[in-house]
Amino acid sequence: MNGRPLRFTPRRDAGLYGFERALGHGGFSPVAGVDEAGRGACAGPLVIGAAILADGKRGRIEGLSDSKLLTPARREALYEEIVERAASWSVIIVPRDEVDRFGVHRCNITGMRRAVAALGRRPEYVLSDGFSVPGLVAPSLGVIKGDQVVACIAAASIVAKVTRDRIMVDLHERYPQYGFDVHKGYATKAHTAALAEHGPCAEHRLSFVNVGRVVRKNGGVVTGEQAGEDHGTRMEGTRV
Repeated sequence: MNGRPLRFTPRRDAGLYGFERALGHGGFSPVAGVDEAGRGACAGPLVIGAAILADGKRGRIEGLSDSKLLTPARREALYEEIVERAASWSVIIVPRDEVDRFGVHRCNITGMRRAVAALGRRPEYVLSDGFSVPGLVAPSLGVIKGDQVVACIAAASIVAKVTRDRIMVDLHERYPQYGFDVHKGYATKAHTAALAEHGPCAEHRLSFVNVGRVVRKNGGVVTGEQAGEDHGTRMEGTRV
């Protein structure tokens, strides 16, 4: 907690880099952002991204925003910029079976810790989207709608979302009847109809109420190949 005292508290209209500027002024640099994708989906993995943006102009990536507010093409373009220009980034992929075994919130908290720990640079401060995360390697703060108001959280959001979307498109090749390439595992009307018609596959989260209801209706049958015992994948990149 060493460093100069903060001379101001960032306002929501201070711009996307306001939190990082305030923390940097107080001696907390670098600052990492962390966010997840797939928390509310009833199929597929939970994916957590973390990012430390570079200092100066290199870290100013035009168009950063909440990944859900961007078009798929724009997300892909920003993803490429982030992984090329960020000081460090990481992705943790939590498979469906772990989400079912431990619960989505516990997996989310654990995944955020792992994503921050996987960064190639140790952050002096961590900003997370929505809620605080205990047990991180540095002081931290949860920021409401952080993916819309904090640059490093927006970057982490995009890295997580693009990674997960690519996984779901790949799963569509294995399970085309569900349309994972379109709805990415969320409970849309089309997905709900496909789930009712075909029953759940090995990538559906059996602990979710809507999936469990279909399993019970089908007499406990899960279609498709069984998911493997993958205990998470880590991806990372660091720029020195």
